[in-house]
Amino acid sequence: MNDGKTVERNNQIEMEFEIDEPPHKVWRAISMPEFRETWLPNDALADRQAAAITPGEEVSYRMREPEAPFTESLVTFRIAPNGSGGTCLRVIHELDDARTKRVMTAAANSNSPLLMLAA
Repeated sequence: MNDGKTVERNNQIEMEFEIDEPPHKVWRAISMPEFRETWLPNDALADRQAAAITPGEEVSYRMREPEAPFTESLVTFRIAPNGSGGTCLRVIHELDDARTKRVMTAAANSNSPLLMLAA
């Protein structure tokens, strides 16, 4: 396995790794609870069941941090065969907690700068 490359975006980190094992073995390691438990323990998961699954290609799990403020996230594992008989594994870790999402609303005053009046 290589060291991988990492891309960070707002509330999201993507990592990509080249693994020497064939896709069916990597799929088994990320999707079957008895194999997944060795590297991603159940107590790290907000829900032990996969949040979404596309058999043989992608599986997502909801995770929760054990420390306050208990931020939840969604981790997606995508696999694809590479040209050398191994597997390309992409891990996408995205904060999925409503407290981390900023909602932009239109200003009520035609987007003018905020002016404060002296008392």
